[in-house]
Amino acid sequence: MFVVNIDSIVLCVIVMTDVWLPCGKTTVCVRVQTRNSLGLIDPVQKIGVAEPRIEIERAIKEPIGTRRLSESVKPESKIVIIVDNVVDKSYVELMILSVLDELNVVGVKDECVTVIVGCDLCGVVGSDDFMRFFGEAVLKRVRVVGHDVMAGDLVYVGATKSFGTRVFLNRVFVEADVRILLGFVNVHSYAGYSGGRQGVFGVCGVETVRSNGVMMLNGGAVAGVLDGNPVHKDMTEVARLAGVNFIVNLVVNSQGEIVRAFAGDLEAAFLEAVKLVDEMCRVVVDRRADIVVVSAGGYLVDGDLYQACSALDNVLDVVKRGGVIVLVADCVRGYGNQVFYDWMVRLGDLKSFEKELKRNFVMGGHRAYFLLKVLQNHQVILVSSLPDYYVSDVFRLKSARAVNDALAEAYKIAGSNSRVWVVSAGCYTLSTYKSPEEAKT
Repeated sequence: MFVVNIDSIVLCVIVMTDVWLPCGKTTVCVRVQTRNSLGLIDPVQKIGVAEPRIEIERAIKEPIGTRRLSESVKPESKIVIIVDNVVDKSYVELMILSVLDELNVVGVKDECVTVIVGCDLCGVVGSDDFMRFFGEAVLKRVRVVGHDVMAGDLVYVGATKSFGTRVFLNRVFVEADVRILLGFVNVHSYAGYSGGRQGVFGVCGVETVRSNGVMMLNGGAVAGVLDGNPVHKDMTEVARLAGVNFIVNLVVNSQGEIVRAFAGDLEAAFLEAVKLVDEMCRVVVDRRADIVVVSAGGYLVDGDLYQACSALDNVLDVVKRGGVIVLVADCVRGYGNQVFYDWMVRLGDLKSFEKELKRNFVMGGHRAYFLLKVLQNHQVILVSSLPDYYVSDVFRLKSARAVNDALAEAYKIAGSNSRVWVVSAGCYTLSTYKSPEEAKT
């Protein structure tokens, strides 16, 4: 764009950098003046496998840290497969069918297998919901049940050594001979990473889930960190007490395609998956920005505000204290979680949130807490289809309908000379800061 100063007859060139960001199933263009731009933060784009079923079968046949399932079970073994009901269901059916094929090899009949749809604190998943998770290929072969965190027949199996979390488990799960967890590995706001040991919480009792969840208030419970993370450590000890025998976990790219499948030992297979997630997601920069423009990452993760807010957690380390974050998320399904909404309406300051989490930890409340933590030191402008009332009056954000309008507002807040990072897929990218001196070591 050219600007002419008529008085001085000086021709100035303003050079713009255009970046296309995913929003829902389309893209939007953000225009950043080159003098303001620090650049684009992108996850490493690894190509998805051509045949997802073949990749999952390969992982099951080449387990990490343990023997193949077909070498570990007997024809009469009772098997349970746990599906966490909060993960992407795109490939769950393929994982289940691949596990069934492996079990059938040694004579385990389908009627000896039960699939439990996990539930943390979000309510019981009933039979009417099963078709949302699985097709007839699964439902006509195996028994499927939903877990109830408040069930009267939960089984107490002991307490974790490090934190004393009392572990109550689904009775069908406990009485099985072989216990298999299915899941997806990605960066997680307070457990470090999702997947692996986390899947067992889908069959735990309410006391167990809450005791573990409240550890998110500990300073070590952060995204992308396992060492010293109390949530991760406690999760691992719970899964050991539960006697998990085998996991199948997937790592997907920002297009939702399987990059690689991992199967085998509870910890060894999970840690290998974490290495790949780090390769893809962790981006280190040596400057912090005054403004970060971040897309949640498109329709797989920005259908509602509850999902999209994970992108805020993942960019906090690269925006200055007092800086502005522009979040681009379609939010076609609205805010997405009723507890998230209720807590934002009902509770005031961060101390109130912490007190309520300690008293009554519940999924959705944790997301409200994290959002309020962001808002303590930053202003957030949301570019979405969510009505302004919800954006400003409930969730305490600024609202914009176009990303460049939001950026103009961010310049008014942070200053016209503000430096800007643009992040293309915040839910798939863990942006971290290291000083130039640290980067050299």
